[in-house]
Order: sequence, then structure tokens, then C-alpha cells
Amino acid sequence: MARHELLGGLVQVYRRGEGRHWHCSASINGRQHRATTGEDDLVLAKQAAEDWFLALRGKSKAGLLLKEKTFRKAAEQFLKEYEVITEGHRSPRWVKGYEDRLRLHVLPFFGDMGLSTITPGKVQEYRVHRISTSKARKTDAEDPDKAPPKPPARSTIHNEIVTIRQVLKTAIRHEWLAHLPDFSPPYKSQGKVVHRPWFSPEEYKQLYTTTREHTKASPPHYRWNAEQLHDYVLFLGNTGLRPDEAKNLQHRDVTIVEEGRRGEKILEIEVRGKRGVGYCKSTPSAVLPYERLLSRPKYVPQGKARERKRNPRPPVPPTYPQPTDPVFPGNHLKLFNRLLEKSTLKLDRDGKPRTAYSLRHTYICMRLMEGADIYQIAKNCRTSVEMIEKFYAAHIKNTLDASAINVRRSKSVRQVKPVMSSEPAIRINPAAIEATESRDTEV
Repeated sequence: MARHELLGGLVQVYRRGEGRHWHCSASINGRQHRATTGEDDLVLAKQAAEDWFLALRGKSKAGLLLKEKTFRKAAEQFLKEYEVITEGHRSPRWVKGYEDRLRLHVLPFFGDMGLSTITPGKVQEYRVHRISTSKARKTDAEDPDKAPPKPPARSTIHNEIVTIRQVLKTAIRHEWLAHLPDFSPPYKSQGKVVHRPWFSPEEYKQLYTTTREHTKASPPHYRWNAEQLHDYVLFLGNTGLRPDEAKNLQHRDVTIVEEGRRGEKILEIEVRGKRGVGYCKSTPSAVLPYERLLSRPKYVPQGKARERKRNPRPPVPPTYPQPTDPVFPGNHLKLFNRLLEKSTLKLDRDGKPRTAYSLRHTYICMRLMEGADIYQIAKNCRTSVEMIEKFYAAHIKNTLDASAINVRRSKSVRQVKPVMSSEPAIRINPAAIEATESRDTEV
């Protein structure tokens, strides 16, 4: 490796291996600094190295030279640790989200800053920077190229602040930082709480009527998928399962039991999802759709109609679901969205798109409208009472008790008190009267 010294050995200029550019290094206050000159010619590289060293020493004299780890170094350490420790607990897509946020937005702003210089004020400057420099345009405008910039969503900024906090927590664990600054937003800390899309009782009836009619109108080679979707809508609407929980559900996890004073049949479900293993008890209306799922033969691909005519196959005996088979094999997402568009139910009145998750919201809202106990609903749906009160119960009129609201105080009857005389009352002593009468007798 070619190496040259400048300024009496204070600066070293060298070339790495077969590299094209010259690099320089120097030691200031016991710490080694390195940089590239960006030059191919040795003479120009020496001049660039001298200028770099003088500027570096000037920063050191002015106290502007960092003597601590930078945010970029802490971010590299965070990504290296997070991917290894959360393996199997976080999806690769979730980890890549942290990488993308750091690479695109956070590191260009904080990358070269020292860890101790990242204060709540700097984070507030970052929020202003992200909103003011957004290049996204409103896609729903008549001319998207001329539309005003669309600021990042509240959740987007929140996720980026969470990423910054995670990086600084990594720095605290490695003792590169003393404490974690307060990154809470100074203004508008409480966001608007909106209810989640759901189907009202009339809309839910319209939905399963549409799926039933679609089942009857489907040709034979499409009917199996249509029947599965129809039972999927009824099953989720009467159990409150999340779509991922329904996807993981197997027939051995579902049991038909008789429970209640009336001896009605319901489903006892062992649920496996994002909250671990939980239990759910359905409404009686979920039993019939599940019995149809249980007695429906498995789907057998028929092939193209032209090939069936040329090479007719012998009939295949039907095979029925086994205990270890999934209750809902396959994916009905495209067909479900197509039927929502057909029945004009895709968007709710606020313009929010409805999805399969809306069936869970529908179940919770309908149970609340029927007067069910909110704590029991939270346990049955594997969520918290706070979540239900915040996102589900706020817009349901049945949760308000009119008799408890429209209370009227009864009018009290005024009692007239007797007027007391201002003169003092004369009290008669019986003993004095007797003494007077005895003296009169003696006289």
C-alpha cells in the first residue's frame, strides 16, 4: 500500500490496494480520523489532505468536533441486533420497514449528528421537515401533477419517531447515551378517534343475501368457492374471529356443544392468532354454516372444459374434511371484494373501505346492540374493554340508556311555615299562681 506523510507526519496519504482514489488520515486529541480525498492524482490528493486536516483542527479548537458515537452508528447496531433477536417473532416485512424508514428519511436528517445532540427540539424540527418537504401528490385530484403536496399521514410520522426511539434505546443499552429524550408531540397529541368500518344489520343482511344469490347463480366448477365464501361471511359474522385466526383454524379446534338455558347449539372454538391461544363461543347462528363446511366434500380441480371433453376422467369419490384440515382452505379475497363492489357495500358512509376484518367489527357492534356485557365480549373476542369502548361502542346508540339520561327531578311541595310574633312570649309559672291563691285565702 502506497503511503506518504505530510506536515511533519501529522497527515498520512495512502491508497488502498488497487483503489483509484487517495485517502487521508490524521490523529486529533487521541482519536483517529479518516476521509477520502476524491482525487486520483497524488499532488491534488496532498493538497486536499492538507485542507481537510486544517479544517478538522479548526473544528476541534472551536469545540465542533464530535467525540461521541453518531446516530448512524447506533442505527447500524440496532438493525444488526433487531433482525437477529426478533427472528421468528417479527416478519421480514416488518424488519424491512425499519430499514426503509431509516434509509429514506431518518438517516439523511440525523445520520451525522452525535447522539447527545438529538433533543426534543431536533425531533420537532424533523417533523416540520418531513411535512414541509413531502413530494407526494393527491392521487384523487383532477390533475395529480398540479395538486398540492400531500403531507405524510399521522401514523407515518409516528412510525418514524418510534424508529428513532428504538435506535436511541440501543445506544442507551451500549452506554453511548445517558438518557432517552422526550419525543412526545407538543401539539395535537390527541388524534381523531374514528370508528372502524362495519356492516349495519341491514347491510349485513344485504351482504349475505348477495353471497347466497351468487352461490345459486355460479356454474358448477365455481360453486364450491362461492359456497365457501357464503359460509365464511356467516361464520365470521357470528364468531368475531379475525381473518388470520380464521385462516389458522382447523376442524379439530371447533366443537359443537349445547349450552344455555334453552339448550341451543353453539360452537366452542380454540383460537390461535396474534394473541396466542384463546377461546371463543359463537352465537347459535354459526352452527349451520359450520355444519355445511364440515359436510362439504373437498374441492377437486376439474380442469378445462375442452380437456374434459377430450379426455373424460372417471368420477373421483368425494373426500370430506379431516380434523387436521383447515376450515377455510384457499383465499376468497378477490371474490369477496368483487361481491362488495357488486352490492355497493365496499365503502361505508365515511368513505372507508370494508374488508373481511369488518365482519369482526360487525359481530362486536351487533352484540353491543343486543345488550351483551362489554366485558364478556372483550374476553370472547380476545381484546380489551378499552379498545371496544374506543373504536366500537362510541357510535352505537343502543349503548346509551335513555332512562338514565332523561332523569327529571320531582317538584317538591312548598310548606308554609307559621309566622312567629316579634313580641316575647309570656310564660306562666303554675307554682306562682298557687302561691298567690294561698295568700288571698289567708287574708
